[in-house]
Amino acid sequence: MKTLLGAVAAAFSMFSALPVPQVPWDERHMRWMLAAFPLVGLVIGGACWGWNTLCGALALPDILRGAGLCLLPVLITGGVHLDGYADTCDALASHAGPQRRQEILKDPHLGAFAAIRLCCYFLASFALWTALPRYDGPAFLLAFCLSRALSGLAIAAFPLARDTGLAHTFAAAADRRRLRRLLAVLAALLAILLCPRGLAGTAMAAAALGAFLCYRHMARVSFGGISGDLAGWFLQTAELWMLAAACAAQYLEPFLRRLL
Repeated sequence: MKTLLGAVAAAFSMFSALPVPQVPWDERHMRWMLAAFPLVGLVIGGACWGWNTLCGALALPDILRGAGLCLLPVLITGGVHLDGYADTCDALASHAGPQRRQEILKDPHLGAFAAIRLCCYFLASFALWTALPRYDGPAFLLAFCLSRALSGLAIAAFPLARDTGLAHTFAAAADRRRLRRLLAVLAALLAILLCPRGLAGTAMAAAALGAFLCYRHMARVSFGGISGDLAGWFLQTAELWMLAAACAAQYLEPFLRRLL
């Protein structure tokens, strides 16, 4: 039990900005850290659900609701995944070979394309959250967990681009075979639980799977494997795709009902 709690503390210490007890970053705690990664999504989903409920109780305008839902995941994670998203966008925009793209990922400076993509990301996220007709708390709770389960699964299952970096550190410390099975079952369960949430839930599950397959292809072709930066790119992309899918499904649902 102590080891499991240590793995949870290590996961929150690495993947969130929340204050948690500090534990040694040794093999004992890192072995199951990725398995605890979806719990961070549980906290984010709960915080967003609470914010949406508060906005409804106070009759706050949709623009404030959207701003809070856009910013809460960033505030809770400290932007750790956005850093990888920005670096990956810079590397992809170079249209160079895998080796050169790996070099760009290592560059600590923010490139012009990364800044442009970040602006586009926040604008799209804010617009979609604001335009979302109905916030389904349980569905988004599952979605924030699903993106992290799939991210951890990729590190346990996909080829790594290099033998250094955070992704390699996590993969080397973990029992990859058992972790792969655990996260695959968890991801499948989360996706299945999304489907009864109506058309929007089914669309979110499909969007997550689509982002996962796109991630696998992109990482292999463009980078020769995954890395910590690409993991951040996937998580942010998957969550934006799921949000867009939910928004589109809720707007299309009345028209589909009329047709049926």
